[in-house]
Amino acid sequence: MNSPTILSSTNDESNDVRKKLIAFNSRHVPNGIYEEVNLCIKNDKEEIIAGLNSAICWNWMEIDILWVSDDHRGQGYGKRLLEKAEQVAIQNNCDFIKLNTFSFQAPEFYKKYGYKVIAIIEDAPTGYKHYYFKKDLNRQ
Repeated sequence: MNSPTILSSTNDESNDVRKKLIAFNSRHVPNGIYEEVNLCIKNDKEEIIAGLNSAICWNWMEIDILWVSDDHRGQGYGKRLLEKAEQVAIQNNCDFIKLNTFSFQAPEFYKKYGYKVIAIIEDAPTGYKHYYFKKDLNRQ
């Protein structure tokens, strides 16, 4: 019998692996959900100038990406995306939001909006820090 081969996955195959892990997790944590929440802001030419990719997992939202184009930074687009994500998280009964960023990206931005550092990895990438943040949500 031949030994299984490790290959690079296509996008469809990667999604299939994700779905299989979600199904496995659902057997262990009842009433679990996994729902992607992706937002964007477009200019008048319909070009994306800012975006946020996240997922709701059980009782939290995990923000994977928050990006604002260089030309549009400092105009409140990141804040608007973060606020909208928080609204969606609250509507979906999330208790908290977690995310990560690098020292050359936006740790001070997240601190400004109530996110607390829960871990820092030094030299990831070399010469920088990798921050992990959490914000508890007030669902009153």
